[in-house]
This record gives sequence, structure tokens and C-alpha cells, in this order.
Amino acid sequence: MTTRSFPTIVFMLALLASCAPMSPYEAVNSRALLKTVEEARTYKDHYALTKQFENLAEEMRTRANEQRKLLDHYQEKSYLYGRLAQDQQSHTWALMQRYEQAAKASLGRAALHRKIAARLEQEGYGTRSHQAAGDSAPQPNHNRSN
Repeated sequence: MTTRSFPTIVFMLALLASCAPMSPYEAVNSRALLKTVEEARTYKDHYALTKQFENLAEEMRTRANEQRKLLDHYQEKSYLYGRLAQDQQSHTWALMQRYEQAAKASLGRAALHRKIAARLEQEGYGTRSHQAAGDSAPQPNHNRSN
């Protein structure tokens, strides 16, 4: 490998890494997850959501750290990228910030569901007797037909 092709290869790899899909970030606001949140009724459901949001936050932190390392590389070796160095630095910094914000949001949601789960567990929701009683209770009719 020649010394001229090395910066090109590094640039291409960095470009591919910085353009990686953010599917976990997008998953925070996905319809499937929002539907799961809406359908959570028992404390076990909320504990499962807590775990899911914590896993998502951990993945976002990992991705933010990858972007931070890439940003450090761009700052230390900016002479390898010429005019593109500043663009790569700003793009990588923006991705890093986005991942960090997603991790914070996910941890906030995990804390909320943990509180809800603790309250429901304390009140006895999710036990068989309470679920059976809740299933047989009449549902209120919110239709306003006169």
C-alpha cells in the first residue's frame, strides 16, 4: 500500500462510519415503541420498558464515544484531510451530540418507567387477582352521543 492511498482509505472508512444509520436513535420515537408504551399496564411491562430504554441509552453512549474518538482523530490529523477536515469535524461533532442527547432522553424515559413500575408494584397492579378484577370491571364509555 502506498502512502498516498492511506489517507484516502482512512477518509473513506471515516465517512462510512460517520454516515452509519441511526436506527437505535430513530427507535426511540418509533411507532412500535410508542404503541408498546401506551399498552403497558402492569409493573412488569414498565420494568421491561425500563430495561429497553436503558439498553438503548447504552448503545447511544457507545456510538457517541465512537464519534468522539473519530473527532479526536480528525482534530489530531486534520492535515490528512485538507479542506474536508473542518466539515468532517463539525459533522462528527453534530452526530456525537445527537447520540448523547438520545442517550439522555432514553435514560429519562427509563427513570420515568421505573417510577411507574415501582408505584404499580406497591399498589399491587400486575398480580393475578388485581388483573382479573381489572379485566371484569366495566369500561367507561367516552362517546358523547345525545
